[in-house]
Amino acid sequence: MARIGEVQAPAATRDALARGRLRASLVPDLLVEARRIVNTVIAGWHGRRKRGIGENFWQFRPYVEGDASRIDWRRSARDDHTYVRDREWEAAHTVWLWADPSPSMLYKSTGAGVSKQSRALVLTLAMAELLSRSGERIAWPDLTDPFTARNGAERIAAQLMHAGELPAKPDLSNIRRFCDIVIASDFLDPVEETMAWLDVLARHGVRAHLIEVADPAEETFPYAGRTEFTDPETGDKLTAGRAEMLADEYRLLYTARRQELAGWCKRLGWSFTVNHTDRLASDALVRLHMAMTADGGHAGIIAGDQPRPIAKGDQPGKAVA
Repeated sequence: MARIGEVQAPAATRDALARGRLRASLVPDLLVEARRIVNTVIAGWHGRRKRGIGENFWQFRPYVEGDASRIDWRRSARDDHTYVRDREWEAAHTVWLWADPSPSMLYKSTGAGVSKQSRALVLTLAMAELLSRSGERIAWPDLTDPFTARNGAERIAAQLMHAGELPAKPDLSNIRRFCDIVIASDFLDPVEETMAWLDVLARHGVRAHLIEVADPAEETFPYAGRTEFTDPETGDKLTAGRAEMLADEYRLLYTARRQELAGWCKRLGWSFTVNHTDRLASDALVRLHMAMTADGGHAGIIAGDQPRPIAKGDQPGKAVA
């Protein structure tokens, strides 16, 4: 019978060097894909600039009674209206980007177009490209310091290609207030562990945007018959004589984990969205843009992709999950 999914070879060996080489080989193509996606959504991307204290001209707007802004008499002399000159708000703001490098992210089912790792890297590199074009400062925890550059995505891609073993969870304690962070992961760790790791961001007043990258087989559990499951993190194995008997309980636990994490994000004013690897990456990018530009600095919860039935091509059989 056909396999439901597979873990690419480096995950099976749990060899950090092999995983690093795989990532290095993927990054150039993923950077090209990220730029292609950016070009499809860039028309609606207007950055996060606004009027405020600064040196650069922002816009002219009609004067209203009580407005403390300075009237621009030269512009007002052109017609019968009175205008004020706004300057562009300038503030040091950094967006941190991170894609989960753990072995579980290498999973790719037959119903998915790409692995979870590939999708997470494409999303973060696409965000780096968009933010760089908007003049934002970007950074990658434990890899780069914050910087501003038009080729920000390319610089991060180069760092990822030459990086050795990346930490499973980077140190987030140096990320401070008024920063944003975009985190792309499958978030399959126990919810309590994920919350404990991210709690430092909440205490520092950082606004986080979580993207759960999900493989369709992980959500629908399309397994039946005798099936062997392998944990890509530890190598532990579980053999189920009739895997279909586990389906209902598994889906209940899987959904409860997601709902608990999403609810926690909503209470903190963070955004949480889901992107399935059998759907477009650009969908998640658009929703992320909406969250990051939301008024008031609180994006709330973004629904994301909805669950879908098992892909027609998936057949029950031996799997590595």
